[in-house]
Amino acid sequence: MILDLSDDALEYGRQALQAFESAGGDRLVEQAEAAPQTRASLVGPVLDGLGAWELDPRSDSDGLEAAAALCRSAGYWALPYPIAERLAAPTDLGAEGLVVVGGARPSAAIAGLDLRWAAVDLDGHRSTVTGLGATEAGFVAELDLEPVDDAGARDVALALVLPCWTLLGMLDRALALTVAHVSLRKQFGQTLSSFQGVQFQLTDAEVERSGTDILAKHALWAVATDQPHALDDALALRMAAIEAADVVFRVCHQLHGAVGFCDETQLSWLSRYSQPLRRLPFGLSATRDHLTRTAGRRGLTGLYA
Repeated sequence: MILDLSDDALEYGRQALQAFESAGGDRLVEQAEAAPQTRASLVGPVLDGLGAWELDPRSDSDGLEAAAALCRSAGYWALPYPIAERLAAPTDLGAEGLVVVGGARPSAAIAGLDLRWAAVDLDGHRSTVTGLGATEAGFVAELDLEPVDDAGARDVALALVLPCWTLLGMLDRALALTVAHVSLRKQFGQTLSSFQGVQFQLTDAEVERSGTDILAKHALWAVATDQPHALDDALALRMAAIEAADVVFRVCHQLHGAVGFCDETQLSWLSRYSQPLRRLPFGLSATRDHLTRTAGRRGLTGLYA
């Protein structure tokens, strides 16, 4: 089992990171929030230039690793575009993207995009999205679904894992911003980073982030090698990623203080746009319940055991 991404995938992620910064970086999400219908025009040309839609994460392990690296770079800049969902698109429904749904009010952060969408639940029931409801914060809209078939069992793990890589990129950026903040701000004649209490908080957050990093690589390997427990690993990753996000953003907001909730600070945008990833298709408690149901008495394998 090799958990590290290939050098090519890592380089692709770095190139994507630079391309998103050159295209506007932090301004992209601000512009998209002001005019949601411009999401595709803001981000589409950059993704086309990166060859994002030429990746084949379903049948090519190198393409899957590159897709994960791309999602992580997108999360770093809180890119206002559902890259993970588009990369998870099924090959047999004529859809351009796939979202996992659950609960009585299926929703997804796909508002403002003129694309053909498919949806799948944890039991593999697939549907096409025939309409969107009113848009909420974070480009979230309720979905009108038309059932298609029950052949989506292999779709679910991939469609759960890639968004977790996007969330991981957001955690990378949140911690980077906070380390820079406490290294500059002074209190009682010393930088905040020199206080032991601050160091302890940052250590706790980094442990959560780095742990999610390892689990994300393991879940990606499970999907790439078509492991029988891939769905269990995907759910376990989602649970760990949500828990890590809770810790990381709590610590980062505490160390930023009130300014961390102001739109002049990028942490505020990251925190806000992490919410759809953390609560859709279901939040922490529901993820834990689903994992308990799927793993049952068998339990988890590999790194999660």
